[in-house]
Amino acid sequence: MWADDAALDAAERRLDEWESSLAERAERAKTLSATMRELTGTAHNADRTVDVTVDSAGLLIDLRLDERVRQQSAVHTARQILETTTAARADLLRQVSDAATQSLGDDPSTQAIVDSYRSRLLPDQGSKDARR
Repeated sequence: MWADDAALDAAERRLDEWESSLAERAERAKTLSATMRELTGTAHNADRTVDVTVDSAGLLIDLRLDERVRQQSAVHTARQILETTTAARADLLRQVSDAATQSLGDDPSTQAIVDSYRSRLLPDQGSKDARR
């Protein structure tokens, strides 16, 4: 089947390189997954009366309100909490982007990961999901 041993050796080397490349990529993906599970996003509003932390899925895990919020309306405080939560999710998205780029480089899978997180963390305000 092979014309000569050199061609067979070259084909085996390419297969070995391909296998090694896949194993390395799988290990980087595993490490990235573990890193991303540990990420949190944080933000505070301009006057530092609201501090928010979200977990790796963008869910609120910590909310700290300064006593000064008692001097403002509940509607204003609620708006600040929502805006600060969005900022914390944006911080998380930045970290996800940095981690994916560092781990996978400039690769289409990096962009796919970032786009997936962006669609979950910062949905289009005009979409039906954003109004639920």
